[in-house]
Amino acid sequence: MHYTTAIFDLDGTLLNTLDDLTASTNHALAAHGLPKRTRDEVRQFVGNGILNLIRQAVPKGSADELIQDVYKTFNAHYAAHSLEATAPYPGIEALLDDLREQGMQCCVVSNKGDYAVGPLVEHFFPGCFEVARGEREGIRRKPAPDTVFSCMEALNVSPSQCVYVGDSEVDVACAHNAGIDCIIVTWGFRDEEYVRSQGGTVFAHDCVELRSLLLTDHR
Repeated sequence: MHYTTAIFDLDGTLLNTLDDLTASTNHALAAHGLPKRTRDEVRQFVGNGILNLIRQAVPKGSADELIQDVYKTFNAHYAAHSLEATAPYPGIEALLDDLREQGMQCCVVSNKGDYAVGPLVEHFFPGCFEVARGEREGIRRKPAPDTVFSCMEALNVSPSQCVYVGDSEVDVACAHNAGIDCIIVTWGFRDEEYVRSQGGTVFAHDCVELRSLLLTDHR
């Protein structure tokens, strides 16, 4: 049976958000008198939610109160500036249009704050996704499967009908925990070799290959 539903990660999979994430991280750090981080450092910090990003970005041993203050400053800045340098990866928009034409349902499950996921998805991919979920209070973030399960429930689909598309070890673990297949794209925030070492087995190196994996019964 072919997949009927593709559940996508957002950052590093559909959208290259790294420059805006780096800008907001460094704005928040500077606002509290803390040293800035490089783009590559931020790339390594993302994937487990914004609070975790901030915990890694601040100096080691920082007090929880300071971490929370930097986190709030980041959120305020990112909410206003998340569209400035962000763009879809090459071929993503055509891929999504093609999947829709083929009758596939598409969702987004991200560890980015829910306040940013909705506007980003609507801005760049209007009408492409049935469901888009970000990190919300009271819901466990990836690699917990909770948000994936909520998408499956909303669309009334079973695990065997679904595939998760992401770029990181967090996505591999999330798909495993949800009991669904996983495809890792290699253009995102993690190196292929590293994700392989963390359990990734199926990789797409461009959108043509990803389309084939999504639309062909290869299991």
